[in-house]
Amino acid sequence: MAAKVEIYTWATCPFCIGAKSLLKNKEVDFIEYSIDGDENARDKMAQRANGRRSLPQIFINDNHIGGCDDIHALDRQGKLDELLAADSI
Repeated sequence: MAAKVEIYTWATCPFCIGAKSLLKNKEVDFIEYSIDGDENARDKMAQRANGRRSLPQIFINDNHIGGCDDIHALDRQGKLDELLAADSI
């Protein structure tokens, strides 16, 4: 079983598109929450993301990873594949 990956996005956000592109290139299935203009959804996302309101916000197995720069940094460090391979608990 693969990791559970969730990403909060806006449709036209270039950082969201970049993060999703990285996941798609790795052939990772993910749950996308498109929260365009929905402040209630953004508030809920911020609660999960330690107060961060920028987009995207990414979670792997319910652990907050961060945004686009964070997921790309994990990939460059060779740590992302390990997180993606970890089973969802």
